[in-house]
Amino acid sequence: MSTIRQQDFIDSIEDALQYISFYHPLDFVQALEKAYNKEQSKAAKDAIAQILINSRMSAEGKRPLCQDTGIITCFVKVGMDVNWDKTDLTVQQMVDEGTRRAYLNPDNPLRASIVADPAGTRKNTKDNTPSVVHIDLVAGGKVEVMVAAKGGGSENKSKMVMLNPSDDVAEWVEKTLPTMGAGWCPPGMLGIGIGGTAEKAAVMAKESLMDPVDIHELMERGAETTEEKLRLEIFERANKLGIGAQGLGGLTTVVDVKIKTAPTHAASKPVVMIPNCAATRHVHFTLDGSGPANLKAPKLEDWPQVTFEVGEGTRRVDLNTLTKKDVQEWKMGETVLLSGTILTGRDAAHKRLQDMINSGEGLPKGVDFDNKFIYYVGPVDAVRDEAVGPAGPTTATRMDKFTDMMLEKTGIVGMIGKAERGPATVESIKQHKSVYLMAVGGAAYLVSKAIKKARVVAFEDLGMEAIYEFEVEDMPVTVAVDSEGANAHTQGPAIWKAKIEELDSKLK
Repeated sequence: MSTIRQQDFIDSIEDALQYISFYHPLDFVQALEKAYNKEQSKAAKDAIAQILINSRMSAEGKRPLCQDTGIITCFVKVGMDVNWDKTDLTVQQMVDEGTRRAYLNPDNPLRASIVADPAGTRKNTKDNTPSVVHIDLVAGGKVEVMVAAKGGGSENKSKMVMLNPSDDVAEWVEKTLPTMGAGWCPPGMLGIGIGGTAEKAAVMAKESLMDPVDIHELMERGAETTEEKLRLEIFERANKLGIGAQGLGGLTTVVDVKIKTAPTHAASKPVVMIPNCAATRHVHFTLDGSGPANLKAPKLEDWPQVTFEVGEGTRRVDLNTLTKKDVQEWKMGETVLLSGTILTGRDAAHKRLQDMINSGEGLPKGVDFDNKFIYYVGPVDAVRDEAVGPAGPTTATRMDKFTDMMLEKTGIVGMIGKAERGPATVESIKQHKSVYLMAVGGAAYLVSKAIKKARVVAFEDLGMEAIYEFEVEDMPVTVAVDSEGANAHTQGPAIWKAKIEELDSKLK
């Protein structure tokens, strides 16, 4: 019988969350490297390159891979023979204390994204608690912990269905994956839970994402179980869709498919699919009473040496002299390097701006959007000599309902975010002769290096959702929707799906 110290558990949670904020699992890095070497789509290959460069930079600088440092999900398996040295805190409270310490760490502060009263005031809890904790009592005298930080962009794309018993799961995944858009920042992993009940399937899907990337090993040895056969079938079907990195079209959409199953009612077939994004973050450790977890740092030489260089046709733009007429020259798929002033704004800021405009109050004092771009971002706080912490884009689709207002009432010339825009928004962009630019999701630390100055100009009480003014230098973006309405997120996957079909027919 072992005795586990509360402090060892709390310290291990804190260390684990700091660790996964800047270290990708190496198996995931290796899977991305395979995808990079295989990729034939230039846009997708450049996106994967930026993700890999960002991954190495984060490991070197010990700063977050992504500005969305996630909601914490923790699976804790407590041995029946375990004793705790103290009983004043529950497992939930211990996980929350470790989370609180990790997110408020002054050397590497992590972004607090959790809001309480979700159906009402949605006030930020300021320390990223509470965590989501799943506790199992198991045989033995140890405590096993699997902890992950899950970004909202990928979590929001979770799908659940109650299939008929005879329905094909792989067919449902193939049909559903394109409806998820690119907000989950592919390439990533798909976690799938099948069976049990609705909530059991969801927990299994999330837990399956804790497993290592091993699809290529499975391919080599061959499938033996129903789950393994289904993994391979879904992996093949998903990548034939041509969605590609960041939804721009390409050969690799998923780097692995994970499946967990449970017995279910004879009339039921619950299925839940949860994607993990390009900022996949999780780690496992075991406590046996001998002290806190010892998480060994990976070696930097294990990261691939990948470079990202802009091509000859890259357009360099001075944002401080930009006009609406200038952006009408930009074409879908172009790489643009931005230098000058941009303003930021996310969900809460857009809602507040809408209320102020509708009331006749107008824009906040000091906020001038005229001929400016708005960047959808909620950055991590800066440390040391940083102008700002990791500052990658958030999912632009959430701002679609505000786009008409912003284009009509504020004077902006365009928007910067990640993932696709809806059809009505694309039409609005075309109508207003505006543009939508895409920065790479999952490359937040790399993006932050292009930001030379940052200051809050409005709504400071919103924390990471405040409006900032950034001074940027050579910030790389791609024209995702141009002023004529050409849309990279519809054309790219369609082109690459056809190319993949053509490649397959040649191999037959």
